[in-house]
Amino acid sequence: MTRSSPPSDDKRDERPRGLLGILNTLDCWMGAVEKTIMAGSILAMALLMSTHVVGNLIFHQGIPGTYEVTEMLIVVITFVGVSYAARHARHISMSAIYEQLSGRLRKALLIFICIGTAILMFYFAYKSIGYVLFLHDHGRTSSSLHIPMWMVYTALPIGFSLAGIQYVMTAVRNLISEDIYRTFREKEEFSDVPTDG
Repeated sequence: MTRSSPPSDDKRDERPRGLLGILNTLDCWMGAVEKTIMAGSILAMALLMSTHVVGNLIFHQGIPGTYEVTEMLIVVITFVGVSYAARHARHISMSAIYEQLSGRLRKALLIFICIGTAILMFYFAYKSIGYVLFLHDHGRTSSSLHIPMWMVYTALPIGFSLAGIQYVMTAVRNLISEDIYRTFREKEEFSDVPTDG
């Protein structure tokens, strides 16, 4: 009977351990929440608008409140999309100085930008919670369907908070990793880094 040799270093489980493992799990959970909200909202909007158009063509009567609900879904998609854009580095960035740097300076500036943006996102989340509470306390509703507006605008603090968490995770990833990460999962490519010459 022969004993099996222990797995070599390159065959060991490559799942992240410790803090990176926790952040990886959080990132997967947040990604699932974002995808569910955005995909559900887009599908609901497409189905609602299609049904409305078919109703107009066949029965000469659409679904009441279609445009109102569509506007609400656009609000949800927009603000949850903030986090989605941060997760995939698909946001607008002013990177004239950042693109001229390399090495530790580039990484330090990226960490600073991530922390600063995270603080801004959490501040927006805090202010938007106040706005949601204002809408709730004043009983604001939509004009035709009378849907409570605070329910719709809950997307603001959720989206800003998820984006803030995403930026914090990117900063932490850069603090504990050797490479430069544009997002928690996406490494910066060599083509993105300036070379001397």
